[in-house]
Amino acid sequence: MITAEERFIPIAEAEIANRRAEIERFIARFPVFQTTLEPYRVPDDAPEIVREMANLSAACGVGPMAAVAGAIARYAVLAMQNAGCRHAIFDNGGDIALINDRPVMVGIFTGDSPIKNIGFRIPPRDKILGVCTSSGIIGHSLSFGRAHAAVTIADDPVLADAAATALGNRIQVKNAPKIKSAMNEVLSFGISGCLVIIDDYIGFAGEMPEICRVEVDDRLIAK
Repeated sequence: MITAEERFIPIAEAEIANRRAEIERFIARFPVFQTTLEPYRVPDDAPEIVREMANLSAACGVGPMAAVAGAIARYAVLAMQNAGCRHAIFDNGGDIALINDRPVMVGIFTGDSPIKNIGFRIPPRDKILGVCTSSGIIGHSLSFGRAHAAVTIADDPVLADAAATALGNRIQVKNAPKIKSAMNEVLSFGISGCLVIIDDYIGFAGEMPEICRVEVDDRLIAK
């Protein structure tokens, strides 16, 4: 789901197609890139987006495809920004890249958790930001944990995406000391902050945007 002035949408669409084609061509040469759940080293001649996915996912201890949604989102927003766009939000299945010249409210969908209708107020900024979410309860993405939402925030959406997967994998039980330890470990990967919701528990660590009430409409979620 892309939110931007209409004239910038075709630019994002073209960038998505080009970057996806680069990834698909690389997978045709190295199929393990698509399936491995472990860090994967790619050759020096790999496309830039592939190298970024490999390097930043390795920093988080997960496979490169854990960062694909954040990578596509990042390149799409950067393409729009380079064309003059100053306000763009790209939601790729819960992995968001944005630039915003006005405040933006980002809601967190928590499924059947009793913690509902919360999110972040992102102040205006002229640099890209990544807000990415992993869940072991909601959605079709692979997670080895059982968090309703494991959210990470970073200046690089590729890093945020990989780190969200790493955080989600670590949230196995509603245990405050274990969750705190997991969040602190993921902070060491270079993200700004993170938030975890599991059942009726919420925890956060690092530097976070303002947490506020947001009426979450699940019909607006990019599936």
